[in-house]
Amino acid sequence: MDILETAFMQRALLAALLVGVTAPAIGIYLVQRRQALLGDGIGHVAMTGVGLGFLLSTNPIWMATLVSVAGAVTMELIRTYGRTRGDLALAMLFYGGMAGGVLLVNVSDTGSTGDLGSFLFGSLSTVSDSDLLAITLLAGFVLLVTVGLRKQLFAVSQDEEFARVTGLPVRALNLLIAVTAAVTVSVAMRVVGLLLVSALMVVPVAAAQQISRSFRVTFALAVGIGITVALAGTGTSYYQDVPPGATIVLLAIGIFVLLAVVAGPLARYRARRAEAPGGTEVRPGECAAAVPGARGSADDVRV
Repeated sequence: MDILETAFMQRALLAALLVGVTAPAIGIYLVQRRQALLGDGIGHVAMTGVGLGFLLSTNPIWMATLVSVAGAVTMELIRTYGRTRGDLALAMLFYGGMAGGVLLVNVSDTGSTGDLGSFLFGSLSTVSDSDLLAITLLAGFVLLVTVGLRKQLFAVSQDEEFARVTGLPVRALNLLIAVTAAVTVSVAMRVVGLLLVSALMVVPVAAAQQISRSFRVTFALAVGIGITVALAGTGTSYYQDVPPGATIVLLAIGIFVLLAVVAGPLARYRARRAEAPGGTEVRPGECAAAVPGARGSADDVRV
């Protein structure tokens, strides 16, 4: 395959694979927490990190990670302690981050408007060896958190009060989710772009929820969809010369629509099986997340 013969496409496909895995892996918790647009806000803030990277002549991915993590922690603190003006503070943070990034890129000696566009919408040819190393290390952190702590993160995403009663460190876990989302934005910005990364966090999860009945299946299916659209979108971008980020997101939306159409007949089929002799049906709320002293597990509870 000629797509694998060029070094830049090898790097782009590997980066796309990592993005396809990590974005839905953290996105499932954001959807459960009804924070689907958190990634979009972090993407705005990360622009300042990109600008600082150009200004200081350092890798923009690492600078974007530092700035986006700081921004995500700030957002979580505003969410936790903010009152009636919290939404205004978040808006100023989002737009200030984007404006700061644009300004810093333009005043730097190494950045340009074209460079900025590659971070906003993704670009195959700009994934360097150093970028790929950074993406791989950051993706490893995201997977370590989202898979290794899946039961605790699911519990705090479902019901903070219940998780607090069971003894989980709710505040620390909330901050960890925000930080992991910020790291994921940095992982994905080279392939999908900062303006579209939130869609890859949310749409595969929403698509998986159309037909899945448990957290485990939703997680696996969302990651599978993420990998599929990331690789397919990257390949399409190479052959058709279209933006990779937009292509990946549109493919994900297409799968969502397809599964939404399938969801109705599938639900009726399941209902008939449940009504048949010996059939069983799992109802929402029937199981609790797996935390000390709780019933059930995050692997069998419905999302």
